[in-house]
Amino acid sequence: MSDETLPTLRFAINLGNAVLASLTPEGQPAGITVELAKDIARYLHCRPLFITYPAAGKVVEDAGQGIWDIAFLAIDPKREDRLRFTAPYITIQGTLLVRDPSNWRSVREMDKPGVVINVGKNAAYDLWLSRELRYATLNRLASSQAAIDAFLAGEGDMAAGIRQPLEAAAQNNPGFRVLPDDFTEIQQAVCVAKADDRYFEVISERLVRLREDHTLSTMIAGHIRQ
Repeated sequence: MSDETLPTLRFAINLGNAVLASLTPEGQPAGITVELAKDIARYLHCRPLFITYPAAGKVVEDAGQGIWDIAFLAIDPKREDRLRFTAPYITIQGTLLVRDPSNWRSVREMDKPGVVINVGKNAAYDLWLSRELRYATLNRLASSQAAIDAFLAGEGDMAAGIRQPLEAAAQNNPGFRVLPDDFTEIQQAVCVAKADDRYFEVISERLVRLREDHTLSTMIAGHIRQ
């Protein structure tokens, strides 16, 4: 059976987390979630169709609307009324980008009156910080990259995000650094809409097999090094 005759399986690809997905110079989605989507599609004898999103919030909003079948998002209690998550396939760290001359040394120091923290709106770490912070103010931008860009341009006291993109920003922009510790560990999982039970069990089974034969760890390590 040729690819053209296979049924289509629609995957929501969140480009807001550059560790997991990004666009190639040709504008095609690539990365860990794309490779995992391709494997799931092959396992289900389907042809993958990638629907890209600039941030996680819209992926959640579209759950159950007939737009996508399978997505890749961080597990968060606020999302569980609309989504059903598998066990996590990767855990990534949330930390802070700060200006090099500042006195910030640890994420434990961030929750103070008057501190403004740039975040990507509705990103997993935004949801976590919204629950945990008592004094600092969150400055919500359209995406995680927008939060970083705004901070590099002078907006806010620090930018929260995933460690790898923040470290890349610091490396490419003298005068900035990333704090050595993390304020949270974010568990990333495959998910489906809460009311859609077509694929959940078989996806969960596939992830178990990919862990057991180390295919998943090899896939992740290969993309993290890139």
